[in-house]
Amino acid sequence: MSSTGAGADGGPWLTIGAVAALTGRRASAIRYYEQIGLLPEPVRAGGRRRYDPATVRTLAVIETAQRAGLALDEIRLLLAASPADPAAVERLREVASRKLPEVVAQIERAELVRGWLELAARCECPDLDRCPLFDEPALPGADAGKPTPPHAGPSRPRGR
Repeated sequence: MSSTGAGADGGPWLTIGAVAALTGRRASAIRYYEQIGLLPEPVRAGGRRRYDPATVRTLAVIETAQRAGLALDEIRLLLAASPADPAAVERLREVASRKLPEVVAQIERAELVRGWLELAARCECPDLDRCPLFDEPALPGADAGKPTPPHAGPSRPRGR
């Protein structure tokens, strides 16, 4: 599972397979992260990649950041400072402060969509042409400020 020698933290160097098993990441993803600069180039022993055990923690940071919605460029910014460096925490705050308004807007949009879908699920209109759910631009992308019209069943015919 590991080769001889030790990583920066004193643990044994890990093969790509060991890193993949410990993190649940595919070896191809680990190689991709190296290629784009999220992970440092590993040392080579006999032509095979050998990873410092700290790589496991870096991959955990990448995975958590991705689940939080951060883009790879934002993650690269976080990883640019050493984890023990106070600058890394400051970068985390900066990225989070920038990202938070985007997430709030996504949540607001999702709540509007959920409300519309709940109304649509209870729709009793005879056809879409007479359904008030399509009378007003109630979903984001049109005029997100307008409320969804009440919808309890068949409605007035649309004027054409």
